[in-house]
Amino acid sequence: MLRVGLTGGLASGKSTVAARLSELGAEVFDADRIVAELYTAGRPGEAAAWDLFGDAVFDDRGAVDRGRLASLVFADPEKRRALESRIHPLVRDEIGRRFGDAERRGCPVAVAEASQLFEANTEDRYDRVLLVIAPEEERIRRWVERGGDAGDARRRVDAQIPPEEARRRATDVIENDGTIEDLKRKVDDLYDRWIG
Repeated sequence: MLRVGLTGGLASGKSTVAARLSELGAEVFDADRIVAELYTAGRPGEAAAWDLFGDAVFDDRGAVDRGRLASLVFADPEKRRALESRIHPLVRDEIGRRFGDAERRGCPVAVAEASQLFEANTEDRYDRVLLVIAPEEERIRRWVERGGDAGDARRRVDAQIPPEEARRRATDVIENDGTIEDLKRKVDDLYDRWIG
């Protein structure tokens, strides 16, 4: 089974690529969803959030408020690194478990969509690393179009590794600089090469 890490900057088109890979037959799972699960009641992410930030990141029902958490960590690189040092190992373990499950089921390709793949230095855990890139201004426009704040988008972009470094570390790169149909064709071509 081919183990693929899928990454890219904020609003670069990763989710569209992931959806297309799934349509083509790949087993796809999302590290952001895994993180969300880790922050639920009684899970290790909830404990990490409490240990690091106390009640500042909890809502009035006592649940981790991921928006508050993001505001804190994307404004302070030291706090972000502290949280990542607790969360990234948990996510790596869960991704490894899901790859094992997919392989036992006979999947030809399994893909972990992970926006922080390079930041977590986990590219050596994959057979291939697919990087999706798009022009920065287009990414910020997409983020704002979805209801996000441009300043928040820029902080998130600044927290990720520079695109030129990401390109050097990836094994495959898809430029999302056209229509959705263009993007899907690029994914189709790459998938054919992977399984060919």
